[in-house]
Amino acid sequence: MELLPRGPAEFGSSRYWERFFRQRGRRPFEWYGAFPELCPVLRKYIRPRDKVLVVGCGNSELSEQMYDTGMCEDIVNIDISEAVIRQMQERSTGKRPKMSYVLMDVLQMDFPDAHFQVVLDKGTLDAILTDDEEATLSKVDRMFAEVSRVLQVGGRYLCVSLAQAHVLKKAVEYFSQEGWVVRVHEVAGSGDEQQFVLPVFVYVMTKFKKIPGSAQQILEICPEEQDKPMRMESAERLVEAVRDRQHYALLCSQLSKTPCGEQLSLDLCEKVSGRPRYTLHVVDSPSVKPSRDNRFAIFIIPQGRETEWLFGTEDGRRQLAASAGFGRLVTVALHREQRYEGMASIQAELSGKVMELAPPGLPARQQVPFLSVGGDIGVRTVRHCDSSPLSGEYVVEDVKGDDACYFRRLVFLSNRNVVQSEARLLTPAPPPGTHEEGKSPAGSCSALSQHGSGSVFALCLGGGTGLGW
Repeated sequence: MELLPRGPAEFGSSRYWERFFRQRGRRPFEWYGAFPELCPVLRKYIRPRDKVLVVGCGNSELSEQMYDTGMCEDIVNIDISEAVIRQMQERSTGKRPKMSYVLMDVLQMDFPDAHFQVVLDKGTLDAILTDDEEATLSKVDRMFAEVSRVLQVGGRYLCVSLAQAHVLKKAVEYFSQEGWVVRVHEVAGSGDEQQFVLPVFVYVMTKFKKIPGSAQQILEICPEEQDKPMRMESAERLVEAVRDRQHYALLCSQLSKTPCGEQLSLDLCEKVSGRPRYTLHVVDSPSVKPSRDNRFAIFIIPQGRETEWLFGTEDGRRQLAASAGFGRLVTVALHREQRYEGMASIQAELSGKVMELAPPGLPARQQVPFLSVGGDIGVRTVRHCDSSPLSGEYVVEDVKGDDACYFRRLVFLSNRNVVQSEARLLTPAPPPGTHEEGKSPAGSCSALSQHGSGSVFALCLGGGTGLGW
């Protein structure tokens, strides 16, 4: 039985969906995640007394589960397939008296103006906006205009989407230019039968009256379920932030299935400033015979030593992983612009993210070694920062090397992984104003569980070390 469309344009065809649901029968078809994954986000924006319109409802169980769990009951579902509307009417008759199913096209709806508090769209925009052709964009403009018309001021348009770049860009630009507040949530997980590798997102567009002459745009992203919204300065930056999350999901999917032939790298950044805080390199060692205790480890590079051959080059990191005797080693470099409280706080920060980079088949709750040199995170003190018209920004810093020796270094930030000049300090003690941070009472190794604490940083996978292989 052939259910796939002949081309992307068929996704917007009523004839295709009529044939699809007639052939599929009564088995529910869930686009982009089921109710348990979507529920935490939907509960934030749907109140029990809201009048909700679900566009392109299909035979998804989402509306029924919203009704049955008490999230809301006044729900109107519309679709362009007569077969699916008839099927859904039969399925809910007598069980959900306040919910209805109506044969209607989202591009031309019969509802009065400002009739709903919420419009919910699960995959419909993605099905219509399949390309950037003028005819397609015109259809999307008609859809958005109808959604805007039937929503009250203060109402929310919730759009569940895979957030392809052209889809997200179109939605963000259209509604932000109309003066709406735009927020993008990443859904925690996807339980749909399609098993998409890419994460699912929910765009939340809140309707406000457009103020003539106002150019202010409120654009936000919530990359984790419990996160506070992060303000984005432009639609382009919001699209980039979503793309970073998608790249990271692809990377994790790749690493969870097969060994990594080449080294992968990424930056983890502060949420508020967006500045890189950690640089991670994932290194697999095919020569290491895997056992329960040597599958995976995290190695913290002491501050100031990230430029050494063993830590700063691909060959060096490969030798480090083989010498440590682990099948997969994630090396973690600390950035000079950041402050770190010690090994324990770094472990708490990193545990939620590094476990997403674990090798395939790692048992649940496996204890993963957390390694360092000498059990501490090293010492780095920036003595002077300035800028030269010839070489750009530079720093003079004191760092701790081997055998408790201290060195003063000059580093041009345009090539921050290369030490321009270095002199050993004669004093055997740490330079004034510094202290040995992060000394681990357990020595050179602690452990983290596969179920570690959450992270406190955002992903930054573009540019710099970025996402590369």
